[in-house]
Amino acid sequence: MDTALETLVPGPLSLAGHRLGAPQQAGALTMVPISGPAHPGFAPPRTALKLSRVVGYGQVELSNGADTGVAIVPLHIGYIQDAAQNHALCRSAFLAPGQKLLFEDACCVQESQGGYLTERDQWFFVLPAELRARALQLRGVHGYSKLWDDIADLNVRYGLPRRGHLEQILSRKRPVLTQFQSRLELQPGQVGALFFVAGRFAGLEIAPDPRYFAEMWTALVCFAYGVAAWNAEPDPAPPAAPFEAGGLPELRGALERDRAARLSQIGGWLADAPSGPVELQEEDRYIDLRLSTATGPHIAGQIVTDGDRTVYASLFAR
Repeated sequence: MDTALETLVPGPLSLAGHRLGAPQQAGALTMVPISGPAHPGFAPPRTALKLSRVVGYGQVELSNGADTGVAIVPLHIGYIQDAAQNHALCRSAFLAPGQKLLFEDACCVQESQGGYLTERDQWFFVLPAELRARALQLRGVHGYSKLWDDIADLNVRYGLPRRGHLEQILSRKRPVLTQFQSRLELQPGQVGALFFVAGRFAGLEIAPDPRYFAEMWTALVCFAYGVAAWNAEPDPAPPAAPFEAGGLPELRGALERDRAARLSQIGGWLADAPSGPVELQEEDRYIDLRLSTATGPHIAGQIVTDGDRTVYASLFAR
């Protein structure tokens, strides 16, 4: 593991073998790819995991349609559909192959909208980073409207009407947010990423394998972290002076110096990130897998471990 990551990782969480790649930047959003050991055999979230029905507002049933492979429900995943009340989950969970699981502590994210989500035409997102700490606090709490005030406050901060409608951001700003998907490039073999918004640590995401992470890519880069980056988008910079290389060796040298400078900058951002003790609370088990909630003064989220190996992690700044 790169030593730069050690400042963010809770003590029991091991990322041995994981490596940082070349940083990529799109406006206020910086993404640092993470490569490392793959843990195959897990059901991918878009292909296998489906919202099967909504029993009642705030009560969402998910199913694992894979014949083999346990599904790790991504933390704070949500579903959107026209003419229905959109929902998001406050926690992660395990689903065995073919299993259905009812989340009775889900939250509605579209105030006063009627209608139940169905299996048709569903696309998923991950809650924006600004809402994730509060959503994690509300795991286990029943009440479909429990996140509406926080969503309304977020809308106000973004200059939007004060309503508990997350679709004011996710749907109406979707063309802008999805630009992050094309401006940042998913790397071959990528199993995770560090995200920074305006030079500040925003989140660390680790998936079991590249396929799992690839299926999470849009939800993470456009919605979980793209929302804050869109709000913090800097003014356009003046055009840089053209670089004139004397030849291919000089160009390679310039690129290497630029990469080294950007990695040094990332190291500085990590060093400056607030730290503190992180408590782990076990939430669920599946055979040798353990799902735990990580809570600290400056970081929170959930992780899945298999012995001393980290299989999944979604940690974000508080």
